[in-house]
Amino acid sequence: MSESQSRYSIVERLTRKKLELINSKTELAEEVEESRNNVEKLKADLKNWEMNIKQDVERTKREKEIKINDSERDANNIEKRKSSAENSLNEQIKTIDEALDKIQKISETAPQN
Repeated sequence: MSESQSRYSIVERLTRKKLELINSKTELAEEVEESRNNVEKLKADLKNWEMNIKQDVERTKREKEIKINDSERDANNIEKRKSSAENSLNEQIKTIDEALDKIQKISETAPQN
């Protein structure tokens, strides 16, 4: 009886050890799988980040191009207003010059007391 109990005990310990080893193997496989999944997730994150950066750059570029176009339009409008204002100011200067000339002629021909 003790011999069969001894065999049973040995079989039980070996079976327990085998189960522990199988469990360790399974844990290692899960760890590897988890690690590989983490790598894939990081790659996907990088790809998404690169796409976001690309979209941000394109959006920023478009915004800057719009600002440039708006500034060019404003500069053209200011230039047109300047031209129009200069013409008006030149007319006013001409009118004043003519008035000054008339005053000078009147002063030259007027008798001095």
